[in-house]
Amino acid sequence: MSTGAPKTLVKTKPRIERPRVLVTGGAGFVGSHLCDFLVARGDYVICMDNFFTGSKENIAHLIGKPNFELIRHDVIEPIFLEVDQIFHLACPASPVHYKWDPIKTAKTSFLGTLNMLGLAKRCRARFLISSTSEVYGDPLQHPQTEAYWGNVNPIGERSCYDEGKRIAETLTMDYYREHGTEVRIIRIFNTYGPRMALDDGRVVSNFVAQALTGKPLTVYGEGTQTRSFQYVSDLINGMITVMESNQIGPFNIGNPGEFTMIELANMVKEVVNPNAEIVFQENTSDDPGRRKPDITKAKTLLGWEPKVPLRDGLKLMVEDFSKRLHVK
Repeated sequence: MSTGAPKTLVKTKPRIERPRVLVTGGAGFVGSHLCDFLVARGDYVICMDNFFTGSKENIAHLIGKPNFELIRHDVIEPIFLEVDQIFHLACPASPVHYKWDPIKTAKTSFLGTLNMLGLAKRCRARFLISSTSEVYGDPLQHPQTEAYWGNVNPIGERSCYDEGKRIAETLTMDYYREHGTEVRIIRIFNTYGPRMALDDGRVVSNFVAQALTGKPLTVYGEGTQTRSFQYVSDLINGMITVMESNQIGPFNIGNPGEFTMIELANMVKEVVNPNAEIVFQENTSDDPGRRKPDITKAKTLLGWEPKVPLRDGLKLMVEDFSKRLHVK
């Protein structure tokens, strides 16, 4: 009888022809553009969405491709998949949508992120959380660097989203520290482009839709509040760059060009409809006065910066919005 030590068992990983990438919220505005990029690159893409704000129209052209799969599922419920990377985008991102069901929004950020991090831990997948510039609240620092902790009203109407994303970042870092999960964090600043929801209430989509349909451009407050706008292709490039880097982040991913709402309205008039009127309405509560990313960290460590000027990006939106609004 042999008394030697037992033989070491060599485990063989199942054959994988291409990376398996999960995109939560993949039928949304940003998620669908990310799915486009990943499918074109040759990854096997699993698009997950509960279609609360996402649309099947956004990813209809991908259905039937051999490296694309669509799953209708809500991230607040656990799911068991085998994946190599997770881009976690699932969450209503416009005030109109996240204020409509604030408890659901908070649950999506907390429970959804917890479930996706659990999946990443089990699969040993790399995980990227799409956080937001809203974690800075109504900032007392301008422009905002990643080191700034923010000025958020924890009991305000927007806190379901603002604080939801803050706890999502917390969970992400806790999984990194506690379990060694490979994580990446990006903070997305205002993004625009084709496939934005026509009813999402965000300023660029509002102005473009109003200008195309001959309605007055609605400016809230005095129009002196500022935002920075990046075209969606710049955001996708930033997301991929961060995911493939060896840097955790967080990284501000946005365009540092800063515009007042009046300046934006006038540019939309020039590009879309010179005859459009501008009207003013009372502002909403907790609306940040200024918002502009400092992207020094992303430029220095990753070599990333946006390429598309606002005027050019607006022109690229017009064809898509005209088609969906049935405007000739």
